[in-house]
Amino acid sequence: MASKPGKKRSQRDVEVITTHINADYDALASMLAAAKLYPEAMLVLPGSQERNLRNFFVDSVCFLYNFVKVKQVPFERVRRLIVVDTRQKERIGPLGPLADDPEVEVHAFDHHPDSGNDVKASYQIVEPVGSTVTVLSQLLRNQGVALSEGEATLLALGIYEDTGSFTFSSTTPADYGAAAWLLSQGANLSVVSNLITRELTAEEVGPLNDLISAAETLNVGGASLVVSHVSRDFYVPEFAVLVHKFMDMENLDALFALARMEGRIYLVARSRLPEVDVGAIAQAMGGGGHPTAASATLKDMTLVEAGERLRNVLRSAINPTILAQDLMTAPPITVPAETTLKEAEQVLTRYNVNVLPVCRGSEVKGIITRQTVEKAVYHGLGDLSVMEYMTPHSEVISPQATLLEVEQAVVERRQRLVPVMQDGKLLGVITRTDLLNTLIENPLITERLVDREEGPRTVRNKNIKSLMGERLPRRVMSILKEMGQVAGDLGYKAYLVGGSVRDLFLRRENLDLDVVVEGDGIAFARRYGELHPEVKVRTHKKFSTANIIFEASGLSLDVATARLEYYDSPAALPVVELSSLKLDLYRRDFTINTLAVQLNPPGFGQLIDFFDGLRDIKEKAVRVLHNLSFVEDPTRVFRAVRFEQRFGFRIGKLTEGLVKNAVKIDAFKRLSPRRLFGEFRQMLEEERAVACLQRLRELKLLYVFHPELRLEIKDEELLEDLEEALAWHRLSFLDQPVEQWLVYYLGLSDPLEPEGRQALGRRLGMSRKQRDELENERERALKAMNLLQRKKPSASDIYFLLHSQRPEFQLYILAKANRQWAKKAVSQYMLSLARVRPELDGDDLKALGYTPGPLFKRILDRLTAARLDGEVLTRDQEERLVMKEFKKTGGEA
Repeated sequence: MASKPGKKRSQRDVEVITTHINADYDALASMLAAAKLYPEAMLVLPGSQERNLRNFFVDSVCFLYNFVKVKQVPFERVRRLIVVDTRQKERIGPLGPLADDPEVEVHAFDHHPDSGNDVKASYQIVEPVGSTVTVLSQLLRNQGVALSEGEATLLALGIYEDTGSFTFSSTTPADYGAAAWLLSQGANLSVVSNLITRELTAEEVGPLNDLISAAETLNVGGASLVVSHVSRDFYVPEFAVLVHKFMDMENLDALFALARMEGRIYLVARSRLPEVDVGAIAQAMGGGGHPTAASATLKDMTLVEAGERLRNVLRSAINPTILAQDLMTAPPITVPAETTLKEAEQVLTRYNVNVLPVCRGSEVKGIITRQTVEKAVYHGLGDLSVMEYMTPHSEVISPQATLLEVEQAVVERRQRLVPVMQDGKLLGVITRTDLLNTLIENPLITERLVDREEGPRTVRNKNIKSLMGERLPRRVMSILKEMGQVAGDLGYKAYLVGGSVRDLFLRRENLDLDVVVEGDGIAFARRYGELHPEVKVRTHKKFSTANIIFEASGLSLDVATARLEYYDSPAALPVVELSSLKLDLYRRDFTINTLAVQLNPPGFGQLIDFFDGLRDIKEKAVRVLHNLSFVEDPTRVFRAVRFEQRFGFRIGKLTEGLVKNAVKIDAFKRLSPRRLFGEFRQMLEEERAVACLQRLRELKLLYVFHPELRLEIKDEELLEDLEEALAWHRLSFLDQPVEQWLVYYLGLSDPLEPEGRQALGRRLGMSRKQRDELENERERALKAMNLLQRKKPSASDIYFLLHSQRPEFQLYILAKANRQWAKKAVSQYMLSLARVRPELDGDDLKALGYTPGPLFKRILDRLTAARLDGEVLTRDQEERLVMKEFKKTGGEA
């Protein structure tokens, strides 16, 4: 039977051999060994080699192999992926998607223990030996594959490196046997010795000395280990060699060395103790390795943060006897999914707990917290199901889960409560308090994490003074430093907060500066004004805020006293009370807007991040701070859409679910027209306003403005044409300003009938006069458009049809017209015709003997038309036309 015509599938005929990022000798040698087994395969390093591999010997051996760059890999043609010296998908970088492709066969060769992130291989050989080269050497030997002297030497390098020259406790008899076979194949031990052990250079002595000086001995779970660190502005190529040298010099059993180099933090770990599995510890830090040698690269973290994180992981990982079943509270107190919020409140009170699993049968659907329940009941939502406002998708763990796995669930995945399940049955739950009670002597998380209901967050220890200096004008930096000094003199603390801090990390210019003061914001602003008479200070006692205006530069800065807000009812304006910085930030809309920077010396530039705002910026996520956020202030929904489109972010999954709940309960019906119009106008002023409206359609939010706004395909096309018209206007640098929001408003309301446009205007708080004026102007614009489209108009026709139209309506005509000459007419008018004027004016007409009155307008209009159509070109020609066509008695000739 003949096949149906269609797109031809690409041929799968390529094999790829790869290893982990930052390949060491064992990884590189294992790739070459695999190439002897898969001779047609291309070899691809997913990242870089460790710099100690870059020497003439290694390059000369590798030269004869088919190494290609990642960008040269024909991904659509790959049929087999061979992974060596790792099985963790995230460690093979850009080749990771191949492991998930169902049409790609995966083979794996490794000596590392299993992990939860291993690729699913159809064929694999994993042996608990000292190096992966050992595994592959056995295969080569069994198949009678011969090696050259260079190949045998490079494979031997892999074994010697990963076994510490046969001194690591992970060394097995098989490693000795593989090395013996490689010797029989011609491996040159002099080359191995020169590359494995060598004298330190002058540049390496300093970092080694720093490692020794900073060494700290810890006793964790009965194991004695050493943690040290070093900091360099440049990369130290042989850092792993220095760690090994330090370990040998001091005869250490376990060593964890952190290095800050070129803006990143590197961890190198070595262990001779069976109870200290550095591979598992490095994996928890985002890296990998085997029990005796491992490494990790840490991004977006200071050396202090990395050290604290390492200590926390050590305390968790070196505690093998503590399991989830030892920590959990049993039997668990739960509520069925159908329980109302009011009933859930009674359960929380009855059992004096703060969080409950929500179950449907034996399945855990999510968790609901006391804070969310009480706020929902306070807002009159007590009859709704807990399903509406729970935090869904709670990850469960088994009773045999280790302490490290518990910590990861509670801290890293921000779970308020972790269900413990076995065979589909809920056995118990673990709360953050349970974890803290277990680790009270060596707590893994700070107290700050305990007093947050919606998920633990850490306060980042990061100074961004250099970033501020890079992004902010020098004058602004000087002002902020002075404000920190003033706050300190008054005994206050001052912080730069909000959007300007967010935009520092987004590399966006934003001089809309807000300062929050823990103290008296008005007293602070007045004191600053006394020291700087050139500035103007305006105060607002009701809200404890002030505005500092720098008239010379035009800069304006808002000062607020740290405050909290609560809502008497959904969609109401907030009630304000004085508070601390943390509670002030907690009242804000989204985590990305909760960043603050300390201004007081000596901590100027210290980032304050209570709610993981920086992480959400890096993850490009818009997330609310608590589950009733949109109930208390539904306008936040529109701000979420604005931020999402402005920054190219995505509304978080839980936050999007809360948006849908707000739609479901119609939380927007109590919004005043004034507040709704404010959000509507800001949205239509966004650079990606059309994308905002499209997103509102996806979220079923256009009904909030008018039930008949559907944004169908033809409506969307008009809005996109308006977007192009506005872009053209901006790029043309025309003098006449345009209210962008009004242009999009005309397009959005275009499909509505006159009564619908009146209703839309009322919903947005427009007066009857404003609504009528807009409707009349729209009618005049459409009439002008229809006349322009009947036939190609003259320049004077274009002028007199458009000169009385506001520029917003001119752009509306430009976008809506379907005749090309009509579009061209509008652009011609805005670019040139609008500025055409006759040389003669009223004084000239009086000098010619004409009496002022209605005749003057007729004469000047006639002269304008003549200029536009090329009838007259000079002043003399204008005078002759006037004298010929108009009588001085007031009539026309």
